[in-house]
Amino acid sequence: MDKFKTVLNIANKQSNLGFGLVALLTAGGEQIFSSVVFRCPCNELNFLYGTVFLLVPALALLLLGYILSKRTWKLFTGLCQRRAKLCRWRRLAACGMVLFQISTTAMVAPSSWIAVALLNGNYFECVMTGTNVSAYNNHLCGDRNSQVQCQKELHTFPCGRGSSVSQADREAVLFTLRAQSQILGWMLIASIMLSNLLLTCVAQCTSPISYKQLMFWKEYAEEESKLMDSYTAKHAKELAERNLKSFFKQTPPEDIITPSNRDWEKISSLYKFSTKDHYYSTLHRYVENCQETDNRMIRMASVKSSEPADDTPAVLNFVDDGRMAL
Repeated sequence: MDKFKTVLNIANKQSNLGFGLVALLTAGGEQIFSSVVFRCPCNELNFLYGTVFLLVPALALLLLGYILSKRTWKLFTGLCQRRAKLCRWRRLAACGMVLFQISTTAMVAPSSWIAVALLNGNYFECVMTGTNVSAYNNHLCGDRNSQVQCQKELHTFPCGRGSSVSQADREAVLFTLRAQSQILGWMLIASIMLSNLLLTCVAQCTSPISYKQLMFWKEYAEEESKLMDSYTAKHAKELAERNLKSFFKQTPPEDIITPSNRDWEKISSLYKFSTKDHYYSTLHRYVENCQETDNRMIRMASVKSSEPADDTPAVLNFVDDGRMAL
């Protein structure tokens, strides 16, 4: 288990390696799923059955990607309480951009599932032999002597039984379907890689900071996230122990300073980049804009800039991601 955590931590620090690991695990899961669970019914349910196995797991992986993303919950937590601010066009545009960035990450696993499934060809064979499109069925059966019988019994081909069509004709149709499926699979992989390259190039090209500072920023975000988890667990344990000790011993509770609701809200909001105030996270901004007076933390207006924050560049989308929960 410790070795598995080490691999996940390395993959999390290197985003490309992390995406590769997710894609590899998804591909392995699809292969097991296809060989153990999937059985084409070879009847009128072919199309529905194959489509469900091809797309529903991808949808489940997409939703899981949204659920596991910290940015999703930073975006939606308390959103209904801020409806007045949400109605502003600038706010809506910022939320839409964040949602798009979350979606690009969440699409890795479902895209991998569909691509591997298409390369495998089993789902596609089941789906396309269950279609009721006459033109496509005519194309599959071609000019064979048993063309009419081929179209009638097309749904039985994936099972290899219960058909009066010769084995050579059945295999020729299945080979055609598998070739089409693999072509679509490679086209999907190429389009994903090309889209990823273009988005990465645009993000890097529009970066307001240098490459070295960007690497430092990523390292800072990783360390802050790990330390935040550690400090949160430690402080929660101290507070729980204080309360239990006070309850069972019936003694006055010790003083433990805990951030207020507004303090938590300030550091839980999504990061907003500003060209004037170079903060590395919302926590960094909060700490720099506060001073300790009379043993309390009070907010101070920023003396660095009174201008509104700019739209956060795409290259800085890692700031709110944190790290994988282990």
